[in-house]
Amino acid sequence: MSVRDDTDDGRDLRKPFLHTGSWYRMGSGQSGMLGSSQAIRESSISVLGCVLIVALGPLQFGLTSGFSSPTQDAITEDLGLTVSEFSIFGSLSNVGAMVGAIASGQMAEYIGRKGSLVIASIPNIIGWLAIAFAQDTSFLYLGRLLTGFGVGIISYTVPVYVAEIAPQNLRGSLGTVYQLSITIGIMLAYLLGIFVQWRILAILGVLPCTILIPGLFFIPESPRWLAKMGLTEDFETSLQVLRGFDTDISLEVNEIKRSVASTSRRTTIRFAELKQRRYWFPLMIVIVLLLLQQLCGINGVIFYSTSIFESAGITSSNVATFGIGAVQVITTGLAAWLMDKAGRRLLLIVSSSGVTLCLLIVAVAFFWKDSVSSDSSLHGILGIISVVGVVGMVFTFCLGMGPIPWIIMSEILPINIKGLAGSVATLGNWLFCWIITMTINFLLDWSSGGTFTIYMVFSAFTVAFVTLLVPETKGRTLEEIQFSFR
Repeated sequence: MSVRDDTDDGRDLRKPFLHTGSWYRMGSGQSGMLGSSQAIRESSISVLGCVLIVALGPLQFGLTSGFSSPTQDAITEDLGLTVSEFSIFGSLSNVGAMVGAIASGQMAEYIGRKGSLVIASIPNIIGWLAIAFAQDTSFLYLGRLLTGFGVGIISYTVPVYVAEIAPQNLRGSLGTVYQLSITIGIMLAYLLGIFVQWRILAILGVLPCTILIPGLFFIPESPRWLAKMGLTEDFETSLQVLRGFDTDISLEVNEIKRSVASTSRRTTIRFAELKQRRYWFPLMIVIVLLLLQQLCGINGVIFYSTSIFESAGITSSNVATFGIGAVQVITTGLAAWLMDKAGRRLLLIVSSSGVTLCLLIVAVAFFWKDSVSSDSSLHGILGIISVVGVVGMVFTFCLGMGPIPWIIMSEILPINIKGLAGSVATLGNWLFCWIITMTINFLLDWSSGGTFTIYMVFSAFTVAFVTLLVPETKGRTLEEIQFSFR
C-alpha cells in the first residue's frame, strides 16, 4: 500500500468527533473563505470565549475535589459510614481519574480535544446523580468513580486544548484559567456545602458538564490537532476563526505545517527513540513536576481542610475552609496576571519556596502544640499559627505550583508523543493524588507535625529541581519550545 493510501485511511479513521467549523461555514456555496467572510466574521468567537467554555470542565474538577470536605460529617451520619469507608469514598475519585488519565491521551488523539470533553462529561453527569440518590456505599462509590473518570480525561485535555489555541503572548495567562476554574469549583463546593444538604450539592454538580456539552458545538477544534491529522482546510479555518478574520495567519500556518512535517506521521514511537533527548528530557520534566505537585500534600489539605482546622482548635472550621477556597481563587487570578510577565520558571521557584516555608511553620506549630496544655493561651496561639501556615501554603501553591505544571505539560511535550506521554504524566499525578488523599487522615492521626514535615521535604526538593532543570517557556511558540530540546 502506498504512503498516500496510508495517510488517507488514517484521515478517515480520525475525523473529529465534533466536526470543526460546521456552524460557521454558512457561505459554503460560494468559493473559498473570502466568499463567506462577512457571515464568518459575524459568527466568529474569540479565544477567550473558547477558553471560558472549556473551563466548565475544570470547574467540574473543582466541585469533585471540594465535595468531600464540607460533606464528611453529613454523609457519614446519613449513611452510617466509618472513617475508613469515607476515606475510601474521598479517594475513589482519584482511582477513577487514573483510569481516565490512561485513556485521555489516546482518546484526545483519535477523536479530538472536543470529542474527548464530550466523552468526559457523560460519566460526570451520571456519577453526580448516583451520589445524589445513593442509599448505601455501592452507589456512593460508583458515583465517585465515574466523576473521577471524567475528571481524569478533563485534566489532560483542557490544558492541551487551551495551549494549542492560545496565541503565544497570552498562552500562560489563558492556561492559568484551567487552575482558576478548579479553584472556583472548590470554593463553590465549600460555600454551598455550608448552606445546602449534601444531596442537593451533588445535584448541583451536574450543571457544569450539562452546559459544557452543547457549548462545545460552538467552538473550533484545536488547529494543531487538525494539522497533525492532515485536515488542512479545517486547520486553517479553525486558526483563522481563533485569531480573527482581519489577522494574517500565514506565518503561524507555515510554522505549524513545518512542525507537523518534521515529526513522524506515526501515532506512536519506538521505545528506543525515547532515549533521544528531545523525548526523554521534556517527558522527565513533566512527570517529575506533576508528581511533586501532589507530594507537597496540597490535595490532602484541600480534601480534609475541615478536619485539619478542627485539629488546630478552630471551631468555625467550615467557614475557615471556605476562606481557603477564596484564597485559592484570588491567588490563581493573580498568577494568571503574572504568568506572561514574570514567566513560568520564576513563579515556580517563588511558589515552591513559599510552600516549603509555610509547611515548616505548620509542622513546628503542630509539634509545639502537642507539647503544651490544651488550656493554655499558647495552645490557642499555636492553633492560629498553624491555620495561618495552611492558608499561606495554599496561597503560595496557587501562585505557581498549582497551574504551571499543567501549562508546562501542554507546552513542552513533542506533538508526536503528546498523547501517550501526557497520559503517563497525568496518570502519575492522579496516582500520587490518590496516595496523598488516602493516607492523610491516617498520617494526621499518627502525627500532625510529622505529616507536614514529610510534605515539606518534597516541597524543598521541588525548589532545587525547578532551579536546576526546568526551562523558561514564556514568549516562545510551542514549535520553538519543542525544537529547543533537539
